[in-house]
Amino acid sequence: MTDHDGNREREPGRGRAADGRAGRFRLRGWGGVAGMAAACALVASLALPALSSAPAGEPLASAPAGRERSAVREAEDCTDPEASLRPSTAGGPNIDAIRQRGKLIVGIDQNSYRWGYRDPVGGGLEGFDIDLARAIAADILGSPDAVIFRAIPTNQRIPALETGRVDIVVRTMTITCDRIEQVAFSTAYFRAGQQVLAPKSSPVTGYDASLEGLRVCSAEGSTAYEALERNSFGAVFRDEHDGQPQDEDLLTVPNQLDCLVRLQLGLVDAIVTDNALAAGQAAQDPAVELKGDGPFTTEYYGVATELGKDDLVRRVNHVLEEYRKGPWMEAYRKWLEADLPGVTGPPRPIYRAG
Repeated sequence: MTDHDGNREREPGRGRAADGRAGRFRLRGWGGVAGMAAACALVASLALPALSSAPAGEPLASAPAGRERSAVREAEDCTDPEASLRPSTAGGPNIDAIRQRGKLIVGIDQNSYRWGYRDPVGGGLEGFDIDLARAIAADILGSPDAVIFRAIPTNQRIPALETGRVDIVVRTMTITCDRIEQVAFSTAYFRAGQQVLAPKSSPVTGYDASLEGLRVCSAEGSTAYEALERNSFGAVFRDEHDGQPQDEDLLTVPNQLDCLVRLQLGLVDAIVTDNALAAGQAAQDPAVELKGDGPFTTEYYGVATELGKDDLVRRVNHVLEEYRKGPWMEAYRKWLEADLPGVTGPPRPIYRAG
């Protein structure tokens, strides 16, 4: 996280509308039961930092992979971050370690409606990312249930891989030039983009000057935060102690859903996040909507692994090759089409030369 730049920002809670008047766009009520469910999900995310389909405390096997960066291009020379290793069904040290353990450990979200979330009735984890994680487990271990899910905040996706807490992350994680220096990615499995989410009654018109002076929420370590760093249009988007132990976690938050709860409480005026996630949040709360004509960036989600785990990356790419032939559209129609219509298929894979 970037530290506070030393300039005195508007005190949280004192955002103003585009016409210069001080005020808040406080939602009345919670947008129905769905809004309250979102708040409950926030509490659950804070209370359950790690979810598992196996007994709690099960030891994690260490995968014998290094962290070589020889195959990774420097960010300034990066022109094709979505290019990944060619698919393979061959084994390797990391595949062998997973098979010896008998479980694939996957970092996921439990609070992103339609992507990775808890079924409020049955309590199980469901969503587009969950289905993909199970498909990877089925290919490597022969069963979609041979998986341990660990719920991780947005800002802990890379640390979870680097410390070996998870084998892979399947959590709406955008492939970027900066990130391929820290983790390895599969080929892209979904195309998304950043967009503004705000109350329907808000004068915000999109990612533009209408954000000036308003309090805008984003998740720590997200591409939304990076976009605001590049151009905030005068919005207040940093907490006073960002990146420090006393971080207020008001405008920059660990989990993306935390922004929706803050919006519902009137603590922030707008959110910048992936349109794919925002569409699910708008479905949860009919008082909010996506602003603007569409996303202002083009981004691709990938399955992330620790650097150096080439055998695992190649195996995931093999799974994605098969997944694109039919299961991908089935999962899209089941989980996403109602809130994010018009998608005709998965993004085409791009492979590195050689």
